[in-house]
Amino acid sequence: MIFPDLSFETELWANGRRHIAGIDEAGRGALAGPVAAAALILPQHIDLKAKLHGVRDSKQMTPNQREYWAKILRTTALVWSVGFASHVEIDTLGILPATRLAARRALESLAIQPDHLLLDYLKLADVDLPQTSLVKGDCRSLSIAGASVLAKTARDAIMRELDGQYPGYGFAAHKGYGTAAHLGALARLGPCPLHRLSFAPMRAR
Repeated sequence: MIFPDLSFETELWANGRRHIAGIDEAGRGALAGPVAAAALILPQHIDLKAKLHGVRDSKQMTPNQREYWAKILRTTALVWSVGFASHVEIDTLGILPATRLAARRALESLAIQPDHLLLDYLKLADVDLPQTSLVKGDCRSLSIAGASVLAKTARDAIMRELDGQYPGYGFAAHKGYGTAAHLGALARLGPCPLHRLSFAPMRAR
């Protein structure tokens, strides 16, 4: 397993960039609910990598691991924030522009203005900040990996809440992703107001 490190952050710190925001998203591929993006600025601590040794791409972690390390990240970070774009905005704008909107909202909520952004694949063309977009960034940069954990846990919490409002679909279990159970519920019940109608299979109805 590849563990993210601070090599990108360290180089930027050495070049005078004090506040580097890692950004990552969660929920782009789901069939229902919002897309989330987190922005995370870590401090320049010598023991930072050791303190966050269990943080990696959220997809490589169990739910309990994500919740545990999300708490550590929230108390370790200089600042952090999570932004969302709703299923309506996803249907209106498209998933990639909506993901960028969620990322901008996360950035705008930060109490400290970043000097540089580290992103996983994404580019924010309308954000006037230096940016580095990394392939598999959540596996390579600890800031991006941390953001992936915060985005995933925040979105999961929302989907658990929404499960109570829209029972029968299993949102608390699959978080809106296209599992067999979710597709079966869609076949029985049809889409609910949370579903992204621009996504298959809803689009074909």
